[in-house]
Amino acid sequence: MPTFYSLQKVLAPLGAIGLLALAYRHYGWPGVAAAGGALVMWMLLHFTRMLQVMQRAAHRPKGYVDSAVMLNAKLRAGMTLLHVVAMTRALGQPLGEPDAPTEMYGWTDGSLSSVRCEFRGGRLKNWSLQRPNDGVADGAP
Repeated sequence: MPTFYSLQKVLAPLGAIGLLALAYRHYGWPGVAAAGGALVMWMLLHFTRMLQVMQRAAHRPKGYVDSAVMLNAKLRAGMTLLHVVAMTRALGQPLGEPDAPTEMYGWTDGSLSSVRCEFRGGRLKNWSLQRPNDGVADGAP
């Protein structure tokens, strides 16, 4: 069964074509120009956001996050890799094999707590928080 995210790759272009056809039917070529301009503006806004996220991430160490515990609390299944990079303001440290079907990235904070994220198709599927052992035995209060 296809997921919403895989359908979105097909539905977005079909929606744009439908919008252009509807604009032509009701307003002719001026309507197509207006709808096309709106679509181009929408694409430029998304491109600008992507560039801002990447520019912020370029100025931080790879795989670093201010608080791994807070990142773990904010993560939700289905988030895009771009959204996670925007939250951490840093590119993730690649952990998996380059040609694997799933992409693994990790972010570590100053206390050596880390979050490992697994992405499939650019969307977050699984994540886990690892905290360093502070010298306290397991099961001790």
